[in-house]
Amino acid sequence: MESPFAAYDMTDRVAVLTGGASGIGEAAAEMLAACGATVVLGDIDAAGLDATVERITAAGGTALAVVTDVTDHAAVDALVDTAMATYGRVDVMCNIAGTMFPGTVEELTDERIDAGIDLNLRSVIWGCQAAVRAMRQSGGGSIVNVSSGAIDAPFPGMGLYALTKAAVAMLSMTLATEVGEHGIRVNAIAPGSTLTKFTTWRLHREDGTIDQDAYDAFVERMKAMSPLGTVGEAVDQAHLILYLASDASRWVTGQIHRVNGGQTFAW
Repeated sequence: MESPFAAYDMTDRVAVLTGGASGIGEAAAEMLAACGATVVLGDIDAAGLDATVERITAAGGTALAVVTDVTDHAAVDALVDTAMATYGRVDVMCNIAGTMFPGTVEELTDERIDAGIDLNLRSVIWGCQAAVRAMRQSGGGSIVNVSSGAIDAPFPGMGLYALTKAAVAMLSMTLATEVGEHGIRVNAIAPGSTLTKFTTWRLHREDGTIDQDAYDAFVERMKAMSPLGTVGEAVDQAHLILYLASDASRWVTGQIHRVNGGQTFAW
């Protein structure tokens, strides 16, 4: 029997990831590269992108940074086109970039609604479209979109974020039915509370420093939501992304995968 680790070998695969400058995108890029993939990273944070690329190359991997505003359709297309032009194929597309848009439904302005949909939903649609075009040429591939545990547990002040992430989940399931004939798999992950800049933004003081007491209280609240009594880290989501990107999940498509420590059913 072939080694079970062989299914996770990403040698000669090209993976495009948005949100590669920090958090889950950064961790996923490093993990895919460690398994042999060439990674092409898009993010609006140029310095963060460069730092991720430097760590990957220092570890012997191959990575390319492309500063990308994912709310710009042409920029998303250019990110995938750059991967195709540089490496000749795209095997994996991870649509990870996104952020919170806090506020009650009642107080949402048209501008905020548009911004939330542009970043958390339209960018994912555009990333999927560009990936499908490229993967048809490459003979198939895997698309991994990032939804959220917020699709399972409504929480006040998170309505806009939750509705965009629910749409990402349905988008992923629908697209899987449309592109399977081309050998393209589509799945989504729905992370629970994961300690990244994304989840800790509200814990900073006005000068940008972390309010340690607020941070500690937040971590304890998140732990209390899980039957395991723990809180997630970016690497926990990266392991799942690796599985979905690799041949280990070759018969997995159209699924919403939850790495959340049981937080949502514990509610």
